[in-house]
Amino acid sequence: MTAPGATLTPHADALHAEGDRLMTICNSCRYCEGLCAVFPAMELRREFRDGDLNYLANLCHSCGACFVDCQFAPPHEFAVNVPRTLARLRNDSYRTYAWPAALAPMFDRNGLAISLVASVAVAGFILGFVAFNDPGALTATASGPGAFYRLMPHNAMAALFGAAFLYALVAMGLGLRAFWKDIGEPAATLGHPPSLWQAAKDAGRLRYLDGGEAGCFNEDDQPNDRRRLYHHFTFYGFMLCFAATSVATLYHYALGREAPYPLYDLPVVLGTLGGIGLIVGPIGLFAAKLRRAPHLVDEARFGMDTAFLAMLFLTSLTGLALMLLRDTPAMGTLLALHLGVVLALFLTMPYSKMVHGLYRYAALVRYARESRW
Repeated sequence: MTAPGATLTPHADALHAEGDRLMTICNSCRYCEGLCAVFPAMELRREFRDGDLNYLANLCHSCGACFVDCQFAPPHEFAVNVPRTLARLRNDSYRTYAWPAALAPMFDRNGLAISLVASVAVAGFILGFVAFNDPGALTATASGPGAFYRLMPHNAMAALFGAAFLYALVAMGLGLRAFWKDIGEPAATLGHPPSLWQAAKDAGRLRYLDGGEAGCFNEDDQPNDRRRLYHHFTFYGFMLCFAATSVATLYHYALGREAPYPLYDLPVVLGTLGGIGLIVGPIGLFAAKLRRAPHLVDEARFGMDTAFLAMLFLTSLTGLALMLLRDTPAMGTLLALHLGVVLALFLTMPYSKMVHGLYRYAALVRYARESRW
């Protein structure tokens, strides 16, 4: 007897076959088509290749509304659970498209990998400060412009972090290219400004994390917007920190002004606001993750999610502490901790939850294009 929703489309594994089964059932029902972009995109297809399923999985914002509304959800014999299945497909897709492929297994034990890289990076900076200066460098008091560079020369710092960030951009870019190719989207879409702009607007306000305007279903059947709020704190906090670093770079090379800057100066103001966002956002998202209903999550990847949130939180915490205590004997130790955490963040970005933002934006671009044409 053929299982409900079974198709003849070949798949690489049982998870994609299950995704195909669920999408075939949902495509026959269509009760949830007004909840988010996943279901209208699904309705444009009669069969679901692995690339199509990875596209739909990354288009999903995991609001949980379709599970609450579904008449075929467990304990029904069809056992339709779209949020959890798409979460598993989404997390597997990060591994599938990772570059280089040899490092893809980092997604399997992401929490452990990030912890080890962070520990080595922090230890390396502490030992380096001592080796290139003296044992008292970590506790010496230094203040005023250029104070940071008395512990580590600016050119060495710029070369090290520039190389790490460039590697992260290349690795994530090649992964994104593999995703784009696998979902079958033409390169011409990248030259279609209306689709790019629509996707940017949808991503910027997390349009599809509202459960069809009711809100996100997290721990029960009472929707709310807390997850969207904490996502906003995290994303815009990160962007403000990036803006602070960009302004500081212009200060250094264009104006000849060296860090650290006064508390009222633009890089510090931007960094402080961004740092607060990266404290509030990750804490809120972690708390929501702990309360999230078990039937909505990919239990095997809990470590990947929490490790990335922890890295963002530690980056902000050490940065804010460094700003507040930079004129004290704690400056050297805090600078070593902060630089170590930031370096670890850069090196592990291509193998962390960071990539979900890129794939989700790409999925939104495709949806904007195909919903127009």
